[in-house]
Amino acid sequence: MPSSEKHPSQVPMWRGVQFAYLLIAMCLFPLAVGGYWAYGHLIPANGSVLTALFAFHSQDVSRSVLALISIFVIINAVSSFQLYGMPMFDDMESAYTTRCKKACPWWLRSIFRAIFGFVCFFIAVALPFLGSFTGLIGGIALPITFAHPCFMWLKVKKPKKYSLSWWVNWGLGLLGMALSGILIAAGLYVVIDTGVKISFFNPQ
Repeated sequence: MPSSEKHPSQVPMWRGVQFAYLLIAMCLFPLAVGGYWAYGHLIPANGSVLTALFAFHSQDVSRSVLALISIFVIINAVSSFQLYGMPMFDDMESAYTTRCKKACPWWLRSIFRAIFGFVCFFIAVALPFLGSFTGLIGGIALPITFAHPCFMWLKVKKPKKYSLSWWVNWGLGLLGMALSGILIAAGLYVVIDTGVKISFFNPQ
């Protein structure tokens, strides 16, 4: 995005981030609340609202509606993969640029992305039991999203002690760490209580 002193790019970028997260919240929170309200504990242990929808409504919902829902899920997964894979794509391109002393061509970037996607798919098929650890892994990774940005902001901006922004960032950072601890404990409990069925190259 073009940037200048008169029109810094961080202003429209920040607005874009706010709008994007508002849109995500508007999509995901109603889905989570409505899914739990509709199915509660009937959702399969290694499934989701989509799994429950197919399990309980495959006979009374038209195939076109189920296909449309599945297409939306695929679009979401493909789009999310591009976003979450971007740091890895950037690392691969930076390594190429550093070693070869020239810009990475578009066709090589496409190959890097295809190889990385294949490796992720291969791991998912080879180790299908990793889904049992999603709660635990999510709890470990949670501070990266909810706590570390607050602490980084405090470190970089150095707001006045006991000011509103100081309290808000400390509060949100500590809340993120507390939620992470709770999720890690819950993830460990689920793994210990339900057990993990180890299988290789046998996705269910």
